[in-house]
Amino acid sequence: MPQLSNSNFHLPYNPKLTAIAKQMRQNPTPAERKLWQDCLRYFPFRVLRQRPIDHFIVDFYCASLKLVIEVDGESHFTQQGKQSDAERTAILEGYGLRVIRFTNVEVLENFEGVCSELQGLIPPNPP
Repeated sequence: MPQLSNSNFHLPYNPKLTAIAKQMRQNPTPAERKLWQDCLRYFPFRVLRQRPIDHFIVDFYCASLKLVIEVDGESHFTQQGKQSDAERTAILEGYGLRVIRFTNVEVLENFEGVCSELQGLIPPNPP
């Protein structure tokens, strides 16, 4: 697999989240399962599922592209959910990461569009 990231780049990792992340990997939402099984599993760069970063667990993380992919369910559309997501995104972006969000509905009903958008994030000439 092509590598783009600087190997000296390390994100804060909370080992206390490892067990929760493992459980989340074993019980993905239908949208997360579809995105993983039918797209990200075959992505040209390695993608990790339910990856602890700082005090969060992100749905998908591609270190080579410094990319976080989130799949949002209904709880993300409440006022509290929107505020929490904005704070989380700001913190992750502070680490130099790009955060891209899709809704469950987008993944399940516009799957080709979601995969196309993700493919569009791959640089034209990766090293």
